[in-house]
Amino acid sequence: MPGLSPPPNVRPGQSEPDLATKSPGAGESGNPAPAADTAPASAMYLSMKIKVTVNGTSHELRLDPRTTLLDCLREHLNLTGTKKGCDHGQCGACTVHVNGRRVNACLVLAATLDGDEVTTVEDLARDGELHPVQAAFLEHDAYQCGYCTAGQIMSAAALLSEPCGPEDADVKECMSGNICRCGAYQNIVAAVQQVRRGRT
Repeated sequence: MPGLSPPPNVRPGQSEPDLATKSPGAGESGNPAPAADTAPASAMYLSMKIKVTVNGTSHELRLDPRTTLLDCLREHLNLTGTKKGCDHGQCGACTVHVNGRRVNACLVLAATLDGDEVTTVEDLARDGELHPVQAAFLEHDAYQCGYCTAGQIMSAAALLSEPCGPEDADVKECMSGNICRCGAYQNIVAAVQQVRRGRT
């Protein structure tokens, strides 16, 4: 419109479209200004080397220190039996054993396990025979969709070596960190109790 001045960054005689042909910060020659540092954010973090035994096999791994045990197992070792559910330690789907004790793999940083032993659901069966807990889960139909089953079984296997009262209510309390969204709790408790009574 008459009487309007060009934008302050447009020289007289230069149209606005001409600006698109020059990079921001370019000199008069049109050469682009030096590019900003475009290194990925992950490059800001140093990797860590750890040695961990998983299912009886020793692994030397170099990991981002923020890597959880869950992601280490699934993404680096291709052990996908351990499931990612809530990723906040609330559902128990990612339960594994570290040095014989059950933990939520999503809450453990892999870098803290240097020299430790990890057992996943893939290693429960021995010589082609199911672990007693696995066999009991099959017998009692203690699963439906199956997504939580690996975590349930790992918790139940650990429970066999933990102090727990004899009643169903005691088992429910000891297994309370494992959620079954399908509601197969009655059958899960029955499976666990069968194994416990068979060991007495």
